[in-house]
Amino acid sequence: MPDNQQEKIDQQSISPTQTPAENGLGRNVVALGWVAFFGGLAQDMIQPILPIFYTSVLGLNKEFIGLMEGLMTSIVSLMKIGAGYLSDGLGVRKAIVFIGYAFSAAARFLLGFAGNGIAALSLRLTDGIGKGLKDAPRDALVAGSAGNQKLGFAFGVQRTLDTLGSAVGPLITYGLLRLWVDHANKYREVFLVAGVIAALPLLIIGLWVKERKLPVNKQPISLKVFRGPFAGFLAIMLLFTLGNSSDAFLILRSQDVGVAPVTIPLIIALFNLISALAAIPAGRLSDRIGRRNAIIIGWAVYALAYLGFALAQSPFLIWILYSFYGLYYAFTEGAAKAMVAELVPEANRGAAYGLYNASVGITALPASLLAGFLWNRVSPSAPFAFGAFMAFLAFICILFLPRFTRSGRS
Repeated sequence: MPDNQQEKIDQQSISPTQTPAENGLGRNVVALGWVAFFGGLAQDMIQPILPIFYTSVLGLNKEFIGLMEGLMTSIVSLMKIGAGYLSDGLGVRKAIVFIGYAFSAAARFLLGFAGNGIAALSLRLTDGIGKGLKDAPRDALVAGSAGNQKLGFAFGVQRTLDTLGSAVGPLITYGLLRLWVDHANKYREVFLVAGVIAALPLLIIGLWVKERKLPVNKQPISLKVFRGPFAGFLAIMLLFTLGNSSDAFLILRSQDVGVAPVTIPLIIALFNLISALAAIPAGRLSDRIGRRNAIIIGWAVYALAYLGFALAQSPFLIWILYSFYGLYYAFTEGAAKAMVAELVPEANRGAAYGLYNASVGITALPASLLAGFLWNRVSPSAPFAFGAFMAFLAFICILFLPRFTRSGRS
């Protein structure tokens, strides 16, 4: 085969489900987007009611709840790294993604039968294993099914459908709780419904997601592929994440400013909707202007939004800030994942996404601890001022990141 023809094939990375005309947005990408939609919908159906279920139904204390959710976060981060390396070593993505979603679906359904803290802990850890298993190989599948020129668009589709699920999930839960207001086991019934919905990704994966066979990596994966620009990019992302505390602090800040608790779910639904609607246009823009520039725009949005949260004095301003903050996710999440794909060979992308997702997840813990310390010891505005400052530092650092990528873009 002539060299120029081989080069074109390598650049397009066409999966079995794509035609050259589709060039980067085949049925695989769309199918995986719907997988993310239903998975996110099921997850965000149960997330708003879990604390209430823990305390009012199971009678758990705050310390045990903190331990349980902390352990789950740790399990998710560790599994992301392991799943990434495993998918590279076996040359298999789809089966691992399927198993991950199966674990999560079973755990969410069985929460409807949990009778004590130990059962709830076991099921939450099972859900954590599932979440950790699926993310890295799923991202690698998306990257492998999209041409280099449309990576941002492909991950924008993922972000849009995932976030739409996160917006619809709490609204379904709200409607079910209103419908079942007199039911003694209404929280358990919501878990059962969420578990059934969480099984829909299994059907989509089995019927519509295809996998382009990769050569099995029989040699130990060398860390050399993660040096250079990828290591620099990861370090900058961790610097930014150190100031990016849990969004729970945004909810606390909203209440501190005077937003009524009953309206917060509506604000979050608006935030998710705007983020979802902006994700595909932001992904397309990153394909045109480069991943680095898209991330810089997102970090600028983040810094301005966090400065706004630090200075906010009225509930009305919170609605505006949350809406603006949704643009940060639209510009950065897809662009960052696309940039990882461009910096690392395809055979090692599973491990790269596992390392990236896990590192950012682990750093979120000290970021939230630091935010709590600043809130209690300095002022409620301090965590947001610090977050804006760290975003500015990361903004400066990424300007000096070497511009070399495997696709020739950054």
